[in-house]
Amino acid sequence: MFEKLKRKSLQKHLERNIKGRDTSQVNARLHTLGFLVNEMAFPELERYYEIWKPLGIQPKDVKVFSFLETKKKMPSLRQNQVHNKDFNWKGEMHNQNASEFLDRDFDVLVGYYSGRHEFLDLMVSRSNAKFKVGFEKSDARLYDLLLGVDPSNFDLFVQELIKYLTILKKI
Repeated sequence: MFEKLKRKSLQKHLERNIKGRDTSQVNARLHTLGFLVNEMAFPELERYYEIWKPLGIQPKDVKVFSFLETKKKMPSLRQNQVHNKDFNWKGEMHNQNASEFLDRDFDVLVGYYSGRHEFLDLMVSRSNAKFKVGFEKSDARLYDLLLGVDPSNFDLFVQELIKYLTILKKI
């Protein structure tokens, strides 16, 4: 029962965040880049940090935060991870590191997951990012740009991202 309440609350928060989004800075140039990644589908997080080279930004300006459905039994020192247990039954997130990540004013935020994902969709909607990039079959209301590539093909994703950010004069 609580799981159903949680999912309903997540949807309510998502709708509220979409309505309240500030799009005044959507045309800002790229200086900082963030990734929200579904770690179950894309566990190799190190490759996202390497994208600074082709984009011409500093390595310190690329941040990656991941979502993992359930915590692993083994202890982890990773601070950039959120779990479904970090969301209470009201749909509110209780993870300080995730809140700090979402409060950063990224110039571009990439939701690196395919389709709809209740928790990651809520995080994308809550983010203060100026420009948001997702993949087709995602909730189009969340993103400013949807790429029609398969997220499992990272090299093609990088090519398409560079192409569209160049066209939009972000790089």
